[in-house]
Amino acid sequence: MYKSKVLGGFVLLVYVLFAIYEFNGNETVALTLDCLIAPLIALIYVVFVKRRNTFFLLFIICYSISDLMGIIIPYMPSIEGVNLSQIDYFGGNILFILAYVFLVIKISKSLNLLYVFRNFKIHLIVLTILNVYLVYVLQVIMNPNLSMLNEYYLEMVYNIVMFLLLSVALLNYFYRDNKKSLYLFIGALCIVFSEVIQVAYFYIAERSLLNFISTTLTLLAFYFFYQQSRLLNGLNEEEKYVIME
Repeated sequence: MYKSKVLGGFVLLVYVLFAIYEFNGNETVALTLDCLIAPLIALIYVVFVKRRNTFFLLFIICYSISDLMGIIIPYMPSIEGVNLSQIDYFGGNILFILAYVFLVIKISKSLNLLYVFRNFKIHLIVLTILNVYLVYVLQVIMNPNLSMLNEYYLEMVYNIVMFLLLSVALLNYFYRDNKKSLYLFIGALCIVFSEVIQVAYFYIAERSLLNFISTTLTLLAFYFFYQQSRLLNGLNEEEKYVIME
């Protein structure tokens, strides 16, 4: 317990230093510190959580590797015929997509999908319409800055998976209605808002405040994800009824 608190304190220290360097205009150091937060939380999860979920572990590993790529690749020596920035962009985003897919699978495995489709029809319709609209808006914002068609499709897949994660987490909360599902939903909500603000930072205005808010939301997301990983899902009313039958 003591060691986990020490590592947690170290994560907060890295976050504070990130904020200081970000607002002082030292973006290189701020980026490095930002990219260290998720790997440090991943280390805490691997070392101190005994009941590790495979898909959540894959989520946090893929996410951390993508962040670490953002630190390592800029310092790699240039290789003839190899575009390192493209490797960082495509490789990093594909890893983020995989991370979110693993998290979607992790949440979906605790759902009775047949029950969800039968009882949350209106929710599913509203969420689908909302997700399509939000993906469209983000694509409109990013499109002028995307030079290649494969970048456009990659960003589209990224946004679809991201909002799918939020929708599945919300449905899981409706279905489970317990603290674990609430933490999962809040975590998903924070990470999606973080991504949206990151889009605003990259494609609208590179303001330190936007990057700070984005990183803060990411840290909060991982805090709630970590807290939910220590909880077990209880049976909801539907499952209790099935067992009694």
